[in-house]
Amino acid sequence: MIFIDACFGKKTPYTPVWMMRQAGRYLPEYMQTRTKAGDFLTLCKTPELACEVTLQPVEALGVDAAILFSDILVVPAEMGMNLRFEKGEGPLFETTINSLEALKKLNATRGADGLGYVYDAVRLVRTSLSPDKALIGFCGAPWTLATYMIEGKTTKTYNVCKRMLYAAPALLHAILREVTECLKLYISRQIEAGVNAVQIFDSWAGALEGRAYEEFGLFYINEICEFLKARYPHIPLIVFAKDHHVGLEKFAGCKFDVYGVDWGSELGAVKAALGERFVLQGNMEPNRLYSKDAIDEGVEAVLKVMQNRRHIFNLGHGILPDVPVENAKYFVRSVQERSRF
Repeated sequence: MIFIDACFGKKTPYTPVWMMRQAGRYLPEYMQTRTKAGDFLTLCKTPELACEVTLQPVEALGVDAAILFSDILVVPAEMGMNLRFEKGEGPLFETTINSLEALKKLNATRGADGLGYVYDAVRLVRTSLSPDKALIGFCGAPWTLATYMIEGKTTKTYNVCKRMLYAAPALLHAILREVTECLKLYISRQIEAGVNAVQIFDSWAGALEGRAYEEFGLFYINEICEFLKARYPHIPLIVFAKDHHVGLEKFAGCKFDVYGVDWGSELGAVKAALGERFVLQGNMEPNRLYSKDAIDEGVEAVLKVMQNRRHIFNLGHGILPDVPVENAKYFVRSVQERSRF
């Protein structure tokens, strides 16, 4: 698989490309399947439908890897929290984790056991996906999951969880510990079901100052990576920590294979700091997909920096829901053709 070879820094005939959120609302096929499901959580929890939408961007765009369709919040939901999605508001938990007593109601093993629909979807996708295409499994990072569990919803200020971080750090560490143990089991079972690579999304890494992120974010990511690498050395691990404020040198000792670069980072600087330690993934600005001229400029700029070496092409964040499908196809073709030897 060209994607897996690239993850391990092997020479490939062109730079492989995929997009975060590539199974999403910009695709008419996705919207049809979502309508069939009735609601978002049903789509996530029905293996046949999750398989369907996972495969759609591979078939429609020709990307080099599929990423499993699911949601990061199914993990705390199956650990014992009541999750629902409200139109216009996003995910909501009916109760929050604000004490050790509340945390004791959750269970890491129960969470991993309850995610059978995810493992079933993995098996279905891997059976249907072309053998030369990789299937990426994923999870949210402990810090990102903890923000939802503590706040109960999406937040712009993080004041509840950051109050806990500074006023009751032991409690936050206890929450992160339980989530971390669940994620170790969850990702292990995704691997055993058939995923070929794993990406850990730390979407809210940028909410913390550098020292806090090192202690409450990166520490737990690396623990998960060390656990997985010891058991599944053949599975590449990708970490995407968006907008983090910790020095790049703090990542150098981490046990993953691919460093995901967000669009706000200067790719040349990241390459200079980490390009020999990790394969880099990214980092075209997602809004460039609105214009083919902007796509051409963005693709050329990234390829010029990376020079077809130790690189996986991606956006620097997820594809937006109103991007024209034709532009997404153009982007994928452009990367594959322009980077070909």
